[in-house]
Amino acid sequence: MKRAIIFFLSLTVLGIVTSFKQVPSPAFNSEGIEFFEGNWNQLLDKAKKENKHIFLDAYASWCGPCKMMKKRVFTDKEVGAFFNKNFISVAIDMEKGEGPALSNKYSVQAYPTLIFLNSKGAYVGKSVGYHSAKDLLKLAEEVLKKK
Repeated sequence: MKRAIIFFLSLTVLGIVTSFKQVPSPAFNSEGIEFFEGNWNQLLDKAKKENKHIFLDAYASWCGPCKMMKKRVFTDKEVGAFFNKNFISVAIDMEKGEGPALSNKYSVQAYPTLIFLNSKGAYVGKSVGYHSAKDLLKLAEEVLKKK
């Protein structure tokens, strides 16, 4: 009986100790895309100042493919390097805050919708649905060629 109590106490202590260990989330991988946090006007100002295109990830919180891209594609090292160099990237929930107005403006009808704008905020192109890292890079390269 004493052994069982000691065993369960040991497991409890081990559980408490390991719960304090910080494990970075893949969604916040420093090698992936750095998403801008701020309002739409601030984003446009930043894009103009840096003379970069805008990449808008138009998503919904309940969207499975959106979550997969956030976890698997946007955290990719190669995707992050390319997008951080060439775009001001932003992820906006199309059902909250500024999202519904942007959804109307850019005719978002499905999720995820990946929208590309020039540095002045003018529409360059968009694509709907899940994209692998390789496909997203190819799409972004095509957008930049339209300069």
